[in-house]
Amino acid sequence: MKPSSFTQPGYRVTADADLTHHNSFRVPARAQWLIEVDDARALPEVFGLGAVKRSPLLILGEGSNVLLTRDWPGVVLAVAARGIRVLEDRGDDARMRVEAGENWNEFVHWSLGHGFAGLENLILIPGSVGAAPIQNIGAYGVEVREFIETIEAFDRHSGQLGRLDNAVCNFAYRDSLFKRDPDRFVVTSVEFRLPRQHELRLDYAGVREELAAMKIDAPNPAALAEAVMRLRTRKLPNPAEIGNAGSFFKNPVVPSALANELRRENPALPAWLGNAGQCKLSAAWLVEACGFKGLREGDAGVSERHALVLVNHGTATGEQIRALAQRVVDTVQTRFGIRLEPEPRIV
Repeated sequence: MKPSSFTQPGYRVTADADLTHHNSFRVPARAQWLIEVDDARALPEVFGLGAVKRSPLLILGEGSNVLLTRDWPGVVLAVAARGIRVLEDRGDDARMRVEAGENWNEFVHWSLGHGFAGLENLILIPGSVGAAPIQNIGAYGVEVREFIETIEAFDRHSGQLGRLDNAVCNFAYRDSLFKRDPDRFVVTSVEFRLPRQHELRLDYAGVREELAAMKIDAPNPAALAEAVMRLRTRKLPNPAEIGNAGSFFKNPVVPSALANELRRENPALPAWLGNAGQCKLSAAWLVEACGFKGLREGDAGVSERHALVLVNHGTATGEQIRALAQRVVDTVQTRFGIRLEPEPRIV
């Protein structure tokens, strides 16, 4: 009989692993093998294992940006290494290495506590540091790519750890090289360059109003972080309390001519002018206009607090949530001619 689990230097392996607590939707799923890596130097050995060579591979961080619709018939790999280390301090800014297994929100708090600025708008985003560049996480007018200098990743093609600078990562709106080729790279650490002084981003909807309600006229990064936390807490359900993966759909980017046509017919539709004659539309407004906000089908639903957030009220399966998401996509396309794209990876 094969052992159900075993540990080697730098990693541990579990057979027939329960993934319910490895995805923020908390949908039931199992993996034939779960490999948790504590030391990136063990990855060449891990990828030399027979089970890894023979089986389909799924790379997970904290599972905050994935919807599992079935059991995984192969290996789930999770990078669990942790640690934060300042590599270079130039006074005005510093470069730091953060291991992929660090919790993103805890790292943002660490940066603020050590006098650094820049990440305050990205506070309270669930997930790991290693997952942040894959999705190029963003919130309240800021994207993480602005502060990433280098990514360390294991390249399955070469079988080696390598370093990729910011330009090579091909960051875009909720996108990156790593997302486009999800089976090639395993992000093992991220090097950030964070300033001590930084122009605060206050123009996103609701931010200045929240600061005014806090009676703060001249905010610092910590005050802005507090305002963002208050906004997120009111608007977005906590994955610790109800299963979800945050915003489920990207804001669609369309030609300005199409945006103008839609706004003539729907004057309340929020839109933001982008580059090269493009315009970003509010996916939340489109979903809510179709009547989905607060909808519940069994235990799969759309949050009553935010129309972009799909939720698991208790015992929904991943397939039930996927089916609801597809219904939202089809309805929005029929009514507005816009096809929404999911943010999470659907497995």
